[in-house]
Amino acid sequence: MDKAPVAPPVAPRHPHSVTHHGITVQDDYAWLKDANWQEVLRDPSLLNSDIRAYLEAENAFCEATLKPTEALQATLVAEMRGRIKEDDSSVPAPDGPFAYFSEYREGGQHELIGRMPRDGGERSIILDGDILAKASDYFRFGGARHSPDHKLHGYSADIKGSEYFTIRVRDWATGGDLDDVIERTDGSVVWSADSKSFYYVLLDDNHRPLQVFRHVLGTAQSSDVLIYQERDSGWFTHIHESASGRYCVISGGDHETSESHLLELSGNAAQPMLVAARENGVRYSLAERGDTLYILTNADGAVDFKIVTAPIANAGRENWRDLIPHRPGRYLVDVELYSGHLVRLERAEALPSIIIRELGGGDEHTIAFDELAYSLGMIGGYEFDTTTIRFSYSSMTTPSEVFDYDMVSRARKLLKRQEIPSGHDPANYVT
Repeated sequence: MDKAPVAPPVAPRHPHSVTHHGITVQDDYAWLKDANWQEVLRDPSLLNSDIRAYLEAENAFCEATLKPTEALQATLVAEMRGRIKEDDSSVPAPDGPFAYFSEYREGGQHELIGRMPRDGGERSIILDGDILAKASDYFRFGGARHSPDHKLHGYSADIKGSEYFTIRVRDWATGGDLDDVIERTDGSVVWSADSKSFYYVLLDDNHRPLQVFRHVLGTAQSSDVLIYQERDSGWFTHIHESASGRYCVISGGDHETSESHLLELSGNAAQPMLVAARENGVRYSLAERGDTLYILTNADGAVDFKIVTAPIANAGRENWRDLIPHRPGRYLVDVELYSGHLVRLERAEALPSIIIRELGGGDEHTIAFDELAYSLGMIGGYEFDTTTIRFSYSSMTTPSEVFDYDMVSRARKLLKRQEIPSGHDPANYVT
């Protein structure tokens, strides 16, 4: 005889109304949003006991209801895991004397980050996510970036599920962390050129990334210097290292508009330099080479985007000059810049293409592929002064592949092909 179904929990009603713009809305379940939700994000143990009890009852109901499907769940998980190489690793990315990589161990849940000598040799792991995760009930890596001198590795993690990331710095020589602990960040780390400090984005009480700070190693977070403050609470601020490693790019924006600032990484400049003032509806991103900015933008009605150049010292809109004009129907997806080449990913008629432009003479060529339908992605690296780019390729019949491509010789080298442990026969598929 089947067991009687478990009764679902019923949330009690607590009369509550709110009025906006003269319209009153009755919401008797508003109590399920904790009044101190900001504090709960930082410390889940502060959640109101009534809310916690109801959520736990919902979880218990779900578990009881799905219990008869446990065998099916196990079968599905086994089938899906059979499509995944559990001890997978990335292709090492060269930077100076080393090549950095990430990998997973079989049965593990979290990323391992390491490096090896550039030309091959013993692999070393500096960050083991599986070990770090043992110290807390929840663990998620944020960003991770080695210092320019290759002696330190800045990394961030969320250990509460709050999406507030704490930054720490690991010493490659000792394998231990420095005393520096930076709380409530978005997880990103951009190192100064001398490896003695780094930049990060602080999240406010409403979880908005609006401030950029500089942290000097060996000092308390309370003494960190505010570098940039976004005044529009509807905007989001992000940072990344520029293509050449010369600048920290501070980019901000919403869904329609963006703005960028540049901060020299080789000094202690207190004020970042504005590239082009925000203009409603205009979005742009940038890379730099020498004294010139290469800007991907939708300005001047370029709905499919175009690439312009501008002098770094005076990069306002009035000095933008078209390099790759807007061509309706050819969407510019991404741009990568190197010391001698500009690489762009375009999409036309649903098909992507990678175009290489030699910056000295302006000659261009497109990487050719045999299949009629496929997907491409550019994989950014650490090195600027190189003629080699890396990209990913896949199709409905071809598992993901990673290639290196020499922009001068036009030689292509397959570095990795996705392994499907349960097997894959492309002859079974037609595109």
